[in-house]
Amino acid sequence: MAVTIGAEGLVKRYGDQRALDGFDLEVDRGAVFGLLGPNGAGKTTAVRSFATLLRYDAGNARVAGRDPATEPHEVRRRIGLSGQTPAVDEILGGRQNLVLFGRLNRMTRSDARRRADELLGQFGLADAAEKQVKHYSGGMRRRLDLAVTLLLRPEVLFLDEPTTGLDPRNRTEVWEAVRSLAADGTTVLLTTQYLDEADQLADRVAVMEAGKVIADGTPDELKRDVGGDQLEVVVEESPRDGADLDRACETVSRYSAGPPHVDRAQRRVSAPVDDRVAAMAGVLRDLQEHRVAIEDIALRKPTLDDVFLRLTGHAAESRTEGETTTAEKGTHPHTGEQGNR
Repeated sequence: MAVTIGAEGLVKRYGDQRALDGFDLEVDRGAVFGLLGPNGAGKTTAVRSFATLLRYDAGNARVAGRDPATEPHEVRRRIGLSGQTPAVDEILGGRQNLVLFGRLNRMTRSDARRRADELLGQFGLADAAEKQVKHYSGGMRRRLDLAVTLLLRPEVLFLDEPTTGLDPRNRTEVWEAVRSLAADGTTVLLTTQYLDEADQLADRVAVMEAGKVIADGTPDELKRDVGGDQLEVVVEESPRDGADLDRACETVSRYSAGPPHVDRAQRRVSAPVDDRVAAMAGVLRDLQEHRVAIEDIALRKPTLDDVFLRLTGHAAESRTEGETTTAEKGTHPHTGEQGNR
């Protein structure tokens, strides 16, 4: 399988800090690849480097067979980029937006109109084509933004936090759109903090921390590395929450195959276990003896959240902070025009 997106030893410095610190990556043609990591891990910096919006300081990269550092215009001809915030005009209608961006990308008027109609149909927006975008739902705006990135039929699509702030229904709409793109042969690099999103969409995922990849593989491979079943205990809310939670943590640790994780906000203790039946029975018995009331107890298979926790030492955040979006840097993701370069 040919590698469409690749990086070897990428370094990007901001003063004394390294946003990328020996970043390596390989994404096969036609794959959906998920790039995960805690806040400030370097995900957006990596995407901006691949998309020619940042100049990395050291290392090598290739996108669709071209070098972003030395052939930026050739790379831009082959990629689409959708940032964390949809970059569409709210006053214009859906069709008007697509035609406008088509013309900005040097398409003829007739070609822009024809392509706009194709994309409106593909993304289920034909009935809202003339409606002002300000009246679109969040999912409709994101789908329109994705449609804009595909005007020139890019080989590679970069999606930076594509469903941030969307409700579950709108997230599902965007997921279906991404699946459709992948089925048509587009290579997709997706950054996300929603681990269920990566699990649903990605053929392979890589986990980043401190500017480098610390693990990669299919979601199932990474989950297998975590181990077997996970035991979860949720303590009932009470005046002695802290003491009950500490007792639950101590109890679970006696039966677990690894150190437990405590989520105090949710009053939850979770840990991997080898003998699921014996572990659950033992924890229930001991907690009852110590009169610790529990709201829920369950056994489940490992998730990418468990992978993330094991690799980074903490749970995933809901949104990337400390990494700058393309809009905040003055770069329009659909035209490639830059205000900082």
